[in-house]
Amino acid sequence: MSGIPDLTALATDAVAEIAAAPDLQVLEAARVGFLGRRAPLTDILGSIGTLPPADRGPVGKAANAARMAIERALEERREVLEAETMGAALEAEVADVTLPGNAYPLGALNPITQVRLEVEDIFLGMGYSVADGPEVESAYNNFTALNTPEGHPARSASDTFFVGQGDSVLLRTQTSPVQIRTMQAGPPPVYVIAPGTVYRRDDVDATHSPMFHQVEGLAVDEGLTFAHLKGTITVFLTRLLGDREVRVIPHFFPFTEPSVDVSVSWTDRHGRTDWLEVAGAGMVDPNVFTAVGYDPERWTGFAFGFGLDRIAMIRHGITDIRMLYEGDLRFLEQFS
Repeated sequence: MSGIPDLTALATDAVAEIAAAPDLQVLEAARVGFLGRRAPLTDILGSIGTLPPADRGPVGKAANAARMAIERALEERREVLEAETMGAALEAEVADVTLPGNAYPLGALNPITQVRLEVEDIFLGMGYSVADGPEVESAYNNFTALNTPEGHPARSASDTFFVGQGDSVLLRTQTSPVQIRTMQAGPPPVYVIAPGTVYRRDDVDATHSPMFHQVEGLAVDEGLTFAHLKGTITVFLTRLLGDREVRVIPHFFPFTEPSVDVSVSWTDRHGRTDWLEVAGAGMVDPNVFTAVGYDPERWTGFAFGFGLDRIAMIRHGITDIRMLYEGDLRFLEQFS
């Protein structure tokens, strides 16, 4: 092994120099000097294949032992120096723990979302399932299948947001199309609610908005009557709003017959008690069942639609629906 340095002495000198390194920069220079591409030990490891066969084993074993000792010394010294560096930084950056910290306000669900979750829980407890559907709908699902013929005022551009050219695609004006999709997907019995966002050209006062939220419900089974509808609405409103006067009066909707308006007592911003409409409801028109392939001679059903925004207004005493959409934290943080 003539010409080969004393590997044991090389490792001993390297370990001593590494242990004496005062900082990480000097330690890195030592690493390059002992294990870098041009280091003597690296040259030895790279030339083992050129040595006589009898020398290759002992030289390789000694060189690998030296390399491992140097690497171990580097790692141990690095841990010590890093800890010292961090300790010095912590001492230099003294913090007054008595000073107030930075406040990060917590977010909360919008009152509409809170009400929606409550509504879903109530109906899930009554045996209903929750369905969803697209907000961009076909005129067939939004109107035609719901017994709303061509020429009906609801289908005019003054009431509806149409998408693109023509009147075949629109932003849904109600979540009733989800009922159509549900009935098209399978046979009765059906007990489903469909919460979601809807769009209408309607912003005449503080209780109307061109974008608002509904939850519509549909029940289809054998033998359902108007008594079942009224009982369902009564139970729902009692669980959601507590003991409050409810008014049910006759109305007209193309997709239900008979139809009713449902209102609850409400105090406006002037302190006046009045009726606030929260739902339309009725027995499903046989024409709707025919459109989805249900036998109207066998099946009966009822449908209802509640305004989630208005329920939120009643629950929290909100007098202007626009407050729910303005994103004013001074208003929203009251419901966190």
